[in-house]
Amino acid sequence: MEIKETTHSAALKIIMILRTKIYISIIVLLVSIISCAKKEQQPFTFVQLCDTQLGMGGYEHDLKTFEQAVAQINALDTDFVVICGDLVDEADESSYSDFKNIMKGLKIPCYVASGNHDVGNTPNDTTLNYYRKTIGRDYYEFQHKNYSFVMTNTQLWKINVENASEKHDNWFRKTLKVQKDRQYPIFVIGHYPLYVEFPEEEEHYFNIPVVKRKSLLELFKKNNVVAYLSGHTHKLVINNYENIQLVSGETTSKNFDSRPLGFRLWQVSSDTIRHDFISLQTLNKVK
Repeated sequence: MEIKETTHSAALKIIMILRTKIYISIIVLLVSIISCAKKEQQPFTFVQLCDTQLGMGGYEHDLKTFEQAVAQINALDTDFVVICGDLVDEADESSYSDFKNIMKGLKIPCYVASGNHDVGNTPNDTTLNYYRKTIGRDYYEFQHKNYSFVMTNTQLWKINVENASEKHDNWFRKTLKVQKDRQYPIFVIGHYPLYVEFPEEEEHYFNIPVVKRKSLLELFKKNNVVAYLSGHTHKLVINNYENIQLVSGETTSKNFDSRPLGFRLWQVSSDTIRHDFISLQTLNKVK
């Protein structure tokens, strides 16, 4: 009799343990399903503007083309705008005031990166602080629909500025890792392209130094970067580095490759990231 009761009791314990494991498995599965649902990527679009650079193509001309770009963007059903540096040709109170007044006409958020004409070919505390005081942060990150957008100051990659470049690099590496851990695909936005024709090309005015370029490409690969958007070239440059899109787009000020002025509209979905050119409609009227 005692043996039977002991066997019966042990069987009940086994059943209870199995039930508990089943319940735990169900809970884990439900949490996983909910988590996946939260991470599901919703489609969206955004605009890439390059080198508004008021004064590059003629000051009055560039005011009008920037205004036209704003008008056309407002007519689109798009989520936000990124500007890939060189907001103005000469960084002073007057040109920045004009830039900000036109930018305020956008009906959607606008995120700007700094260029060499904004912080100087060789940045220093004075030029960096002037930009930060007048325009805002020169590097930062924001999210949109489970994607991360990392805005960089590429002049701190092009030139090794004491303390500032190291601080920027530390922030950049940490930011990429955090967003990768969150499983967010990452867009990096800057001014200088990493390279123009091929990854191993020598350093020149339109690219990032070779050693820095290699380290950045490795960081991109390791941290789920899907695209790098830049300006600076004043011509269309499209490259693909191990499935990472690298795009320097047309400007609204002056292009060197005879392409029309305009901007790029990016379309992001769960399985596709593409971009298309939109020309300024009143180009022929702008003199």
